[in-house]
Amino acid sequence: MLVPVILSGGAGTRLWPVSRSAYPKPFMCMGDGESLLKKTLDRALRIADGGQVLTVTARDYYFLTRDEYAQHPGADLDKLPFLLEPVARNTAPAVVLAALYAREHVGADAVLLVLAADHLIRDIDAFVADAKRAAALANDGWLVTFGIRPTHPETGFGYIRMGAAIAGHEGRAVGAFVEKPNHETAESYVACGDYVWNSGMFCFRVDALLEVAAKVCPDVLAAAEACHANATNQESPVEFAREMFLAQPDISIDYAIMERAPKVAVVSATFDWSDIGSWKAMSDLESDVDASGNRVRGQAIVVESENCYIQSDTRMVAVIGVKDLVIVDTGDAVLVSHRESAQQVKLVVERLRATNHDSAAFHKTVHRPWGSYTVLEDAADCKVKRLTVKPGHVLSLQRHHRRSEHWTVVEGTAKVRIGEEEFLLKRNESAYIPMDTVHRLENPTTTDIHLIEVQCGDYFGEDDIVRLEDRYGRVAAKS
Repeated sequence: MLVPVILSGGAGTRLWPVSRSAYPKPFMCMGDGESLLKKTLDRALRIADGGQVLTVTARDYYFLTRDEYAQHPGADLDKLPFLLEPVARNTAPAVVLAALYAREHVGADAVLLVLAADHLIRDIDAFVADAKRAAALANDGWLVTFGIRPTHPETGFGYIRMGAAIAGHEGRAVGAFVEKPNHETAESYVACGDYVWNSGMFCFRVDALLEVAAKVCPDVLAAAEACHANATNQESPVEFAREMFLAQPDISIDYAIMERAPKVAVVSATFDWSDIGSWKAMSDLESDVDASGNRVRGQAIVVESENCYIQSDTRMVAVIGVKDLVIVDTGDAVLVSHRESAQQVKLVVERLRATNHDSAAFHKTVHRPWGSYTVLEDAADCKVKRLTVKPGHVLSLQRHHRRSEHWTVVEGTAKVRIGEEEFLLKRNESAYIPMDTVHRLENPTTTDIHLIEVQCGDYFGEDDIVRLEDRYGRVAAKS
């Protein structure tokens, strides 16, 4: 059985301000309105035997990921198990934990196809064909990686030197894994023709991977086995204890296993591929280019400017007399960068984090397990949000020490608890929640409800939430 494994997460640094730590790159929408995660699920389902796809992601992204999956017409959520990481870790623990889960729930002879959730592949037929080539090698005991034919001397990728052809298969043995080169070395790799980019996608049988791991990285395997055995929930979603999870070595699957394994193959991909590692790479994907080389997504007026990329989600952007710029406006943040400096966006995020600025993690619209909220105003004396609560969902039972709240329903009917009193709040009706009063908001209906929340006080941070009960298992310090 072929089981795709989707690795989904990310710090949200290189594509800020659209990608942020609470809403990283896999959730970014492309020009067609589909997220990278949804596109990854689509191609995974095209190759999955029985429609089963395993996802390894952060606990904080679980509900958001399920919402994305639920929008896919071919997805059966009962066949999409989740492994939830309590904190960010590297790919070796994620892949080995996935293999241990698959051995228990699918079988040791299952073939895993490991995919990153933030890659863009548009030629799905070619992807399926290459995945089948890789699965055939995996069934013969090979650990397989996918190589991408280089289109230019890229210094930001690792390379693979392809070795001898493998008899009876459409693949080659891996000659060597090569670190990110300088420009001159990268040019020689492209000219040689035997080097491909390391895509970070893999294919192997469960038993073959675990057997090799036992030999080349027994510490990684032992820590993963202990973590798996002590999971707080053995059925999907599987949650791992924080201390056990952190005890695993922080190492990539490349370093821990692939570079040390004795029988490693590479399939040279025939599909198109991009890891969209910068705004320059993102702009190169836009096919609508004007006579001056400008690419626009959203609303923009371009005057006497050349080779610019402009993306605006909500506002009109005007550019005059500039060239080679990336301009991205998300409504609450604006990025202006030279195209060739786009990789330095991560330095901006580092500075935002150093000052605990919300825009490092959150957009104006913040997604929660129960729905979402959008910040309409954030001032020193008040904060105003628009809340959307999904059918059947409920916010935590909570109180605030430093703010009161006013709720006004603008659409639907809400069930409200304030202190010991519970009542229904209908459209155009309001409720007042005094400071330090226990309260809860619930949607008992079959359609979304929308409310305006006005907070008054001297502090409006999300850490002023004291949770008493919570359906989603969130800790008190988080929202």
